[in-house]
Amino acid sequence: MNESIPVAPVLAPASASARFATFWHGDVAYEFRRSPVAMISAAVLLIGLFAAVFAPWVAPHNPLDLSTLNLTDGLAPPAWLDGGKPQYLLGTDDQGRDLLSAILYGTRISVAVGLAAVVLAMLLGVSLGLIAGYAGGRLDSVIMRVADVQLTFPAILIALLIDGVARTALPRDAHGSVAIAVLILAIALSNWVQYARTVRGSTLVEKNKEYVQAARVIGISPAGIMRRHLLPNVLGPVLVLATINIATAIITEATLSFLGVGVPPTEPSLGTLIRVGNDYLFSGEWWITIFPGAALVILVLAINLLGDWLRDALDPKLR
Repeated sequence: MNESIPVAPVLAPASASARFATFWHGDVAYEFRRSPVAMISAAVLLIGLFAAVFAPWVAPHNPLDLSTLNLTDGLAPPAWLDGGKPQYLLGTDDQGRDLLSAILYGTRISVAVGLAAVVLAMLLGVSLGLIAGYAGGRLDSVIMRVADVQLTFPAILIALLIDGVARTALPRDAHGSVAIAVLILAIALSNWVQYARTVRGSTLVEKNKEYVQAARVIGISPAGIMRRHLLPNVLGPVLVLATINIATAIITEATLSFLGVGVPPTEPSLGTLIRVGNDYLFSGEWWITIFPGAALVILVLAINLLGDWLRDALDPKLR
């Protein structure tokens, strides 16, 4: 008599709708739905990012096309004031650029610089933090002492120093073409310390656990242990820190551009728009500064509020 052998069922991979349903009913999504501040901040941020990414199609004018500029339209007030023109809703700057279009393009540049700087700082800081925490000893001491020395200086001064050294080392005719790359590098090198210290602390805790010791026993290399075992377990605080640091990077870019050492004057980042408007602020053309400044404040505030919510949502002690 033949007995049938039970066969374990093969589980099909979950569909995209099933994965979304699982996420939507999870703890983080539940906390998001319970927080009006998080929902409003996310909505404002998504609208701003959509307008920035699709600025060439959303903006009513192209402020980068010099052939469309008319100096006679310069310093036009917003459309609802006397002397305003309906085609320039928020007015124009001194070169006749539509301020609304310039803000959309400027937000695009500021967000791109901020995101790139945070990604670069995160890669550098996480790598050094993993190495310092796992290796320990003299290498750990060297990396952390460098980090401690850098923490004694404000990030903006470090960024100014790196930008100044790069401008001195590079030929003068190459400044404009590499200005944004130098700016990203300067902001990243001034912000890597926070990631390194956070990851080092988490690595010191994780490397003494059983799964890491088991990986050593079976012969996995230190690089493999750090990449495959330690890194996934230390990324939680890093993601929260990166979310908050995007706002810091955007502010740093705006500060450097306002001081004239960031984005080139021909690129309408939020910092350059505020710097241009500052020259006309006390002569009555307030809109050139106020509107880009308001856009910067709203963008940074939305990112900070969303980052604060994410930190609280991922902390089990606060639930």
